[in-house]
Amino acid sequence: MIITPFLVIFMIVVFILLFLFMNTVDKRKWLSAIISLVLTPFVYFYMFYPFVNIISNYHHLKYFNSEAWIEKPSLRYEMIDNTIESDTLIGFSKSEIELALGKHEWLTWNDVTKAQDINKWNYALGIEPGAFNDKKECVEITFQQNKVSVIKPYQEEITFENEKE
Repeated sequence: MIITPFLVIFMIVVFILLFLFMNTVDKRKWLSAIISLVLTPFVYFYMFYPFVNIISNYHHLKYFNSEAWIEKPSLRYEMIDNTIESDTLIGFSKSEIELALGKHEWLTWNDVTKAQDINKWNYALGIEPGAFNDKKECVEITFQQNKVSVIKPYQEEITFENEKE
């Protein structure tokens, strides 16, 4: 286990809260201190830490990897930030994108032509972890003259097939 300032600060906060609670149960300060000291790691690692992980939406960031993109589509959101920042796919042709990312999952609808736009490919990135997340991550890849010009992430509402509208 790596001891970080964040860990130490929150362990102290948990200890103080437990100590104050134990003082309401028993007025012997030395007993409250000992019980609080023993219970602090358990309360921190089995109550406080899991709660923080549930409400936060932290996720690991990874470099783009074509194999991982194709094999684990639900974890693509981990790669997309680095892919956009480093312009990894900018300048790729449609055939290179299809080789690296697989066939497009859907095409963007063009309201002007009332048809799908063959120059705007979309891929689902998965759902970022977090308790209050109700959107799925997606990315739109725009081609100009058969080369990738723009990679734009966006979010869509999560819908389930069995939901009645």
